[in-house]
Amino acid sequence: MSQDLWLQNYDAACRLAQEIAENIHERNRQLRTGGNPAKLNMTLRASLQRLKQNIAQLKETLTRASAQRRIMQAEADRRQNLVDDLATRETRLNASFKADISEAEPSRSSLMTGGNGSGPAVNPWLVNESEETRGLSFGEIKHQQQHIIEVQDAGLDALAVVISRQKQMGQEIGNELEEQNEIIDDLAQLVDKTDSRIKNETHRVKLLDTKSASCGEFSASSTACKWQSQICSLWSVSVL
Repeated sequence: MSQDLWLQNYDAACRLAQEIAENIHERNRQLRTGGNPAKLNMTLRASLQRLKQNIAQLKETLTRASAQRRIMQAEADRRQNLVDDLATRETRLNASFKADISEAEPSRSSLMTGGNGSGPAVNPWLVNESEETRGLSFGEIKHQQQHIIEVQDAGLDALAVVISRQKQMGQEIGNELEEQNEIIDDLAQLVDKTDSRIKNETHRVKLLDTKSASCGEFSASSTACKWQSQICSLWSVSVL
C-alpha cells in the first residue's frame, strides 16, 4: 500500500511538472505576441512551489521506506533515480521561468529532458508548439519578437496620429457648433422682437381703420343735413 501511494504521488508530481512546462511555453508565446502573462506568471510561481514541496515529500518518504527496509534496495535505487530526474526537471523549469525569453540556450526542448543529457533533446510535453517557432533557438525567437514589437509600435504610432487628428477635428466641430448656437440665439431674439413689432403695428392699423370708418359716417350725415337745409330754403322762396 505504501509503495502504491508513493508511485501515485510521483505520478501526480510528473503531471504537475508537465502542466508547468506547458504554462511556461504559453507564457513565452504571450510574451512573443505582446500579450500580458501576469496572471499566468502567478499561477506558475504557485505551481513551482507546490512541485518543490512534492519532490521534497517524495524524497523524505523514500528515505524513510528505505531505512525501514519496506522496499527492496533495487526498487529504492530505481525510485531514487526517478526523484533525481524529477528534481532536475524542477530545476530547469525554475530556470526557464526566471530567465528572460531572449536568453540563449541550445534548445527550448531541453527543459524537460533527463539529467544525463544524452540523446536528442526532445520534449514530449511541448507537442503543441506552433510551426512558426518550432526548431528556433531563443536568439531567433528574440529577433522574431523584436520584429513583432516594432511592427506593433509602428501601428500604435499611426493610430496615435489618427486619434490626435480626430481629437482636433472634434474640438473644431465643437467650437463651430458653439458659434452656430450663438447665431441661432441671436436670430431667435430678433424674431421675437420682430414679432412683437408686427403685433403692435397690426393693433395700430386696426385702430386707424376703426377711426376712419367713424369719420366717414359723420361726414355723410353732415352732407345730408346741408342738402336738406338748401331744399327747405328753396321751398320757402317759391311759396312767397
